[in-house]
Amino acid sequence: MSLVMTNAPDKSEPYVCNLDLRLRLGEVESEQFALAFKALSNPIRVQILDLISQGGGQICGCDIERHFDLTQPTISHHLKVLRDGGLITSEPRGVWVAHRINFGMLTALQGLLMLVNNTGR
Repeated sequence: MSLVMTNAPDKSEPYVCNLDLRLRLGEVESEQFALAFKALSNPIRVQILDLISQGGGQICGCDIERHFDLTQPTISHHLKVLRDGGLITSEPRGVWVAHRINFGMLTALQGLLMLVNNTGR
């Protein structure tokens, strides 16, 4: 059985530079996306984001801490990275902190991935 790659370039034809290509993302926007992807590059942070999503987009810090064999400062560090990446917001609620998903950032990341997945169209 042979596989045919439909997106493979025809190597018999010479490559011609595409002068219509342009940068679609500005420096600030690119930096924001990079911070978000960096935040998602750690499995613990992906799990934390998943936990928050299970709570309807908002949960208390105590609901996060009980799932990990990590110290509270380590959990706080992961939450800070998620905040810095724009993926969550946090709000004090007495002795605990409520963490919410930033759906605007998730929508922006989804849009970027869809744009890139559509081969730039």
